[in-house]
Amino acid sequence: MATLKERDELVIWHPFTQQKNRLPVIPIVRGKGSWLYTDEGTGLLDAISSWWVTLHGHAHPYIAEQLYQQALQLEQVIFAGFTHEPAVALAEQLLPLLPNAAKRVFYSDNGSTSTEVAIKMALQYWWNLTPADATNERNIILAFNNSYHGDTFGAMSVSDRSVFTLAFHEKLFDVLFIDTPTNDNIAATLDLIAEKGHQIAAFIYEPLVQGAGGLKMYPASLLNQLLYALQQQQIICIADEVMTGFGRTGQLFASQHLTYQPDIICLSKGLTGGTMALGITACNQRIYDAFVNDDTYKTFFHGHSFTANPLACTAALASLHLLLQPECLQQIAWITEQNQLFAQQIDSLDGIKQVRTLGTILAFEIDKGKDEYLNNIGTRITQLGLTQQVYLRPLGNTVYIMPPYCCTPTEMQRIYQCLQTIIDYSAKGIL
Repeated sequence: MATLKERDELVIWHPFTQQKNRLPVIPIVRGKGSWLYTDEGTGLLDAISSWWVTLHGHAHPYIAEQLYQQALQLEQVIFAGFTHEPAVALAEQLLPLLPNAAKRVFYSDNGSTSTEVAIKMALQYWWNLTPADATNERNIILAFNNSYHGDTFGAMSVSDRSVFTLAFHEKLFDVLFIDTPTNDNIAATLDLIAEKGHQIAAFIYEPLVQGAGGLKMYPASLLNQLLYALQQQQIICIADEVMTGFGRTGQLFASQHLTYQPDIICLSKGLTGGTMALGITACNQRIYDAFVNDDTYKTFFHGHSFTANPLACTAALASLHLLLQPECLQQIAWITEQNQLFAQQIDSLDGIKQVRTLGTILAFEIDKGKDEYLNNIGTRITQLGLTQQVYLRPLGNTVYIMPPYCCTPTEMQRIYQCLQTIIDYSAKGIL
């Protein structure tokens, strides 16, 4: 009888994976807490929360029980013309926690669609406000170089032109890209905004940490300056907190590190504690009011079959309940502190560079080859981690951790020991 691995090779196309000569997949049969277990019974410590989503660990019994009870009652219903308790309750509980004075929640399916919704909201906002006999001048989207906002076409358009988008460049709409702010470029960036602000509809950004672009971090103080200048010109600010939301940066949301807040915030990944797909685009009253109109042409014509799926909303409610417990918030603070201590220990070691940490995120580059996603040293690092029962998936030569909040001191020490081994191998030139 064929194994799960053999069956997979015949029928599955895996994401972000070159299909020719790909490494054999690892069959996972169950998860518990911070661990994943293979079909051979080997445990793997999930140091990246399974692509940054699993906040509270795998197969959390509280989330599972809430899902079970909801599945017995209502598993799915069209959300155009209907509503249900999990969707309303989630919006009621989440909105007061958001840093941007959001008043409305728009549900979608995942991170890419949450940013897609935000882009459409922002562009149509200006279209709705433009009189029929006038021309809408606000049609430029501003975004950061090195950004990543998802894989749908709108999300790709506002993402950096990179290996992720290379095959589609001629199909993507034009975007005005700027560098993340530094002391050297902030003045020129502010001059650009002053010059073109009347044409810019919206600015989309990953606050403080650029995720898939290599966990690049930049200062809150400079982003504050940028947001202030943009908001002075009524430019809609869209915070993509798909990765940074729900405690990853030490605060519940990365925008809480900032003085100036977005008009729209995008959420997914940790939203359901990693249990299932769900996206949220939350906007302030200003944005929502532009769509409340007697003119039906100014309706926001967007939706998904599984918009506000009751099971997904239930998982999000359960995850949010766990997140706000004192012990979880203490865990986030503790992991933040441990990362800072470990970063200090390794900061001057040979073989690595650009050690950085923010909240539960720690990252550095292996000082070998180009700093890029296609640097194949990442595959070797993953294999080395597996020999120590730690699962890592570097972004090229960028090694990072983003552990579940349930990690114990023993588990965190195992992760750090694995990273130390990787650093030692790099310093000795044997990676």
